[in-house]
Amino acid sequence: MRLQPWLLEKPWGRTGLPKRLVGDSQGAFGEIWYAPPAPLDSILTKYLFTSAKLSVQVHPRGSLSPTGRGKDECWLVIDAEPGARLATGFREEIGPDAIRQAALDGSIEHLLDWREVAVNEFLYVPAGTVHAMGPGLSIVEVQQNTDITYRLYDYGRDRPLHLDEAIGSAFGSSHPADLRRLIDPARSQMLVEGPYFAVAQVSQSAADELISQMEGPVQLIPLEGHCELEGERIEAGSSAFAPSVNAVDFSGCPRCLVVGLPLRT
Repeated sequence: MRLQPWLLEKPWGRTGLPKRLVGDSQGAFGEIWYAPPAPLDSILTKYLFTSAKLSVQVHPRGSLSPTGRGKDECWLVIDAEPGARLATGFREEIGPDAIRQAALDGSIEHLLDWREVAVNEFLYVPAGTVHAMGPGLSIVEVQQNTDITYRLYDYGRDRPLHLDEAIGSAFGSSHPADLRRLIDPARSQMLVEGPYFAVAQVSQSAADELISQMEGPVQLIPLEGHCELEGERIEAGSSAFAPSVNAVDFSGCPRCLVVGLPLRT
């Protein structure tokens, strides 16, 4: 089942995106969401495209979220202009009062741990991690399916901040180094094994052992070439739902992300 894309215009979005992603639509699109199928409605997968800085923000942890569901997410960088940066966590430990003051005077931007990023960098970002993105990035994001974002700082744009909620949710610490890595785009591998979703990168050389770990329904996001599902070609730039990963033919797809429910232990 091919999934319907939702194109969202954003003040930091980009024009001139590939036609395979946006068709004939015009606009400064910052996000493309794929409507999750019912069996995977706890997970949302999307593309992000930045031409300006995103707000300094944080997502609530489950126990602190009004929905009871937090927003862990992960990012795969699929394109990055020279010097493109993103920030996850703080460079040094910081307390709630200092976070509030830094958010009010704008210095919070300079307290974050900014790093230049490259294509094929992969990061897992737990809920509660203060983060931001700069311009020049194209990213595939997989997240818990909730759209609660608390803004701490927005560079003077006319959008509300959520200081009390954000500070109550935020970790005043660094982002663990073991949650980010550079991956080999040609190698099949598990990228996330839970606790809220599983993500695998599958190539034409996919190992049966890797495939067998993904039980149940999955979402397909081909990044190159195409995969086939019941005789239908799912091209790069589109997405589809499959009742089982074993129903998918990856022989025409050098690289595909496969998203599913947490792996059984």
